[in-house]
Amino acid sequence: MRRLVLRPAAVALALCAASAAADFSDNAKTPALLETLRTQYAFTPGELDGVKAALGQARLLPQLISAEKNNKEKTSTWEDYRPLHVNPANIANGLRFLQQHKKWLALAEQRYGVPPEVVTALLGVETKYGTFTGRFRVLDSLATLGYDHPTRAPFFFDQLTQFFVLCRDDRLRPESPLGSYAGAMGAAQFMPSNYRRLAVDFDGDGKVDLWSAADAIGSIANYLVNYDSQRSWQRGQPLLTAVTSALPPPAALPRNDKLPGQTVGALRQAGVVPPTALPEEMPAGLLELSHDEGAPEYWIALPNFYSIMSYNPRVFYAMAVSELANELKLAEDR
Repeated sequence: MRRLVLRPAAVALALCAASAAADFSDNAKTPALLETLRTQYAFTPGELDGVKAALGQARLLPQLISAEKNNKEKTSTWEDYRPLHVNPANIANGLRFLQQHKKWLALAEQRYGVPPEVVTALLGVETKYGTFTGRFRVLDSLATLGYDHPTRAPFFFDQLTQFFVLCRDDRLRPESPLGSYAGAMGAAQFMPSNYRRLAVDFDGDGKVDLWSAADAIGSIANYLVNYDSQRSWQRGQPLLTAVTSALPPPAALPRNDKLPGQTVGALRQAGVVPPTALPEEMPAGLLELSHDEGAPEYWIALPNFYSIMSYNPRVFYAMAVSELANELKLAEDR
């Protein structure tokens, strides 16, 4: 039996052939995308030709589907996930970011009510303060996930549509922007629909640029206030509070929901007691963070915690942002 050996040049040719075979411009889904762009966003024939040309250059990257399905917020334990973001280096870099961008962070708090340490912590968890904004072409990410994702293709296909509108309106070449494996862009890691709806020109230079610190800061604060009326940021309120009860909460009490399904008063009646006085009618929820060894830890999540979850609907993510923000605030106050 002869063994087939691919030398480096042959491997490169094989990879090119695989990419060429994934020409999305001829995919059965593409006419629907083009029709949406024509009818809902008034794309001209010339602009549609540009979209088809871009889809013809898009590369299929199957590894991105695996990355999306197995991201760390879904697969890690809290003990593994927390140190990725709440660590001495990220705290030190966050303090530098707070000082360097004090003007824009103060303006964001004045305008939107979101404290500087919360905006900074979000940037620290998302992109290490804008230093890691993604290495994949957004075109490739969204085409791969939008055409081929086994369960979330409709979402990513819509984001691909929104990406082409963003490129048309902001005069971007679709082949140029780089982002995450899921197509999120800039220091703030906005998906295209949120980029179009919630990103702001915070520094007033006439363009929205989420790769700039000022626009990323203002856009994050605007997002937390305006993304979802059910989870809008509440000025002056905390994110969460520890549970002081000696006994674990009743097993039937819901935990780790995406929206606050209880009130502070209802949790108190169930034996979940906050250490400080809070309004009884304040919406709240119970968080449980399991540990590999020892008892779980319990927290009472308040409305602003769920505002953070509107950015990423994973409890670990919102807890990491909350704890990093707290560490930054403590370090600043020392």
